[in-house]
Amino acid sequence: MSSSAAARIHALDWPRIDADLAARGCAVTGALFTPAECAALTAMYDEGTRFRSRVVMQRHGFGQGEYQYFANPLPSRLVAFRSALYERLAPLANAWAAAMGQPANYPPDHAAYLARCHAAGQLRPTPLLLRYGEGDYNCLHQDLYGDLQFPLQLTVLLSRPGEDFTGGEFVLTEQRPRMQSRAEVVSLAQGEAVVFAVNQRPVAGTRGSYRVTMRHGVSRVRSGQRHTLGLIFHDAR
Repeated sequence: MSSSAAARIHALDWPRIDADLAARGCAVTGALFTPAECAALTAMYDEGTRFRSRVVMQRHGFGQGEYQYFANPLPSRLVAFRSALYERLAPLANAWAAAMGQPANYPPDHAAYLARCHAAGQLRPTPLLLRYGEGDYNCLHQDLYGDLQFPLQLTVLLSRPGEDFTGGEFVLTEQRPRMQSRAEVVSLAQGEAVVFAVNQRPVAGTRGSYRVTMRHGVSRVRSGQRHTLGLIFHDAR
């Protein structure tokens, strides 16, 4: 699976993805998982032993719906994709850090980065499955989890828009210095992912780069059931 994941990720249109990330702080990957893989991941949601915790959003003011964090050991498919995606995104993460005046020291290998997280006390895995029903939504937020944060993450749509659910658009907001916030609505097909900024990203200005702060969420699901996979590259405290 590791070589398959690497080949699939290598085949994505990375010049277009990089350009979209620079322009908007997010980019749609194109097909990343097959329909069969999406169905297999969705089916895992009811396999309780795979997960370390379950969060009901309305209990915490996060929105409505629920999600579950995978426990270790992670499914091998997720390990392969998470590692291969990290390796492709690490150079961009270092470029962003340098542009924002931060240490550009993300290692090229995901295992080395996770070792750094674990040494800092961030030991809990962060990949998660999310389930939304009719009327559910996710408030704007950031997935930070500790002092160490990889600046990019992915959300993969596992359900079929227009068939399994309606509504439930992925939403990003960008808070710009001395300007009003900008919103971006991202449409995904089943198996596609959106890559986006976790917290802050650099934007080129007339006097060099400046930082903007990003948040993400999901609009109200109007009908059906929507499942997504979240791939976050740092582990949690």
